[in-house]
Amino acid sequence: MSTTSNASNPPQVVKTPRRAIVSGFVGSALEYYDFFIYGTAAALVFPTVFFPTEDPVVGTIASMATFAVAYLIRPLGALLMGHLGDTIGRKAVLLFTLFGMGICTFAIGILPTYEQVGVLAPILLVLIRVMQGLALSGEHASASTTTLEHAREHRRAFSSSFTLSGSQAGNVLASTAFLLVALLPDEALFSWGWRLPFLFSAVLLLAGWVIRRKLTDPPAFIAARSAETAGGARPRPLGLLFGPYRVDVIRVALAALAIILIMLFGQFALAFGVTGVGLDRSIFLWLAIVSYSISMFTVPLFGALADRVGRKPVYIAAVSGGALLTWPFLWAIGEANVTLIWVFGILLMSVFFSAYLGAASALWGEQFDTRVRVSGIAVGSQFGFAIAGLGPLLATSLAGPTLTNWLPVALFATVVAAIAITSASFMRETYKTPVAELGRTPAMKTARVSDTARL
Repeated sequence: MSTTSNASNPPQVVKTPRRAIVSGFVGSALEYYDFFIYGTAAALVFPTVFFPTEDPVVGTIASMATFAVAYLIRPLGALLMGHLGDTIGRKAVLLFTLFGMGICTFAIGILPTYEQVGVLAPILLVLIRVMQGLALSGEHASASTTTLEHAREHRRAFSSSFTLSGSQAGNVLASTAFLLVALLPDEALFSWGWRLPFLFSAVLLLAGWVIRRKLTDPPAFIAARSAETAGGARPRPLGLLFGPYRVDVIRVALAALAIILIMLFGQFALAFGVTGVGLDRSIFLWLAIVSYSISMFTVPLFGALADRVGRKPVYIAAVSGGALLTWPFLWAIGEANVTLIWVFGILLMSVFFSAYLGAASALWGEQFDTRVRVSGIAVGSQFGFAIAGLGPLLATSLAGPTLTNWLPVALFATVVAAIAITSASFMRETYKTPVAELGRTPAMKTARVSDTARL
């Protein structure tokens, strides 16, 4: 189907991939800016603004719990967004996620605090987080699928990696925004300064809409949908997904648990260093800005490497190295050794985590065929992310009442990495497989024929 579609749309072979890459990069940067500023605020500001308590560790744990809420709701959103992405189109879901995240983020910026309305403030915060989780659940799956399906055959990992490279740009924007407001006196920061990064999302929302409204659905998707509905049948992506592709969904979910390592680098390390050890918050904000800035460029490089040597070798090496380096990174924070915090932190994010991000989109997406690709990535990854979202909360609890015991946290990261590596090792290697043949093992071909007959 993809071959036929590409043959009938030759002008799109060169121009459409570039447009899809730009849209995926910029759109994801704006989306993840919204999400990352919440993670930073949850560690630095919200324990005081929404969860005031005499024990700062208790406030941090409560704040991290709201961070986890959006992840827990994401599997439900993945079922909905995946279905819509595989039926009405990739572009429609990308626009929905953009507006959903942008509006919710702006709403957080105008929320009353606990001091102003009492317990209603954290309740409203949790409700908005639920809506954010629903919106974001379809972002990565739709964006990476769009870039992958528009890409040339030998550059699929490279092209789709720009989606997660864009997420690093969003993190840079978020860290920069909070670094600037962190320069304010504490009184100004905790009264109105923290709101500014959230309110700025209105500008980013408009920019994202201007870019994404020009995007088109990939020819492969249009051809697949036309063929599936030619006889008046309705697409059944979820039914097909939980049939012959159910094992692939589980593998993606378990492999996606590796995102916990990045969460520990971002959310937990910040809380550990500032609240537990007493380091200045600017150390971690600057570290995030520098490492994520480098990562914007290294993620596509590792995507290109995955196009040459395969998705699985890059992915497995990345998760293995990231887990090992988490130990000295957390040790350096516990020792308040700023130099080593920077050395290990930059190596973690700019090398190992970048390699993970560079291979992930292609590795996960290429386990499925065009009819279920958004659903497959969304459901698999978001179920994994839902579990991973508990990572910062669990890590904060493992660190003890003083938030300084890093050894259980490092061991936790190692166990998670082992699970992700094992799952990835059982995935199909697809870097030499044409798009038209992705997700079609002999058993799946048989199941596909049977499923089509039932439609």
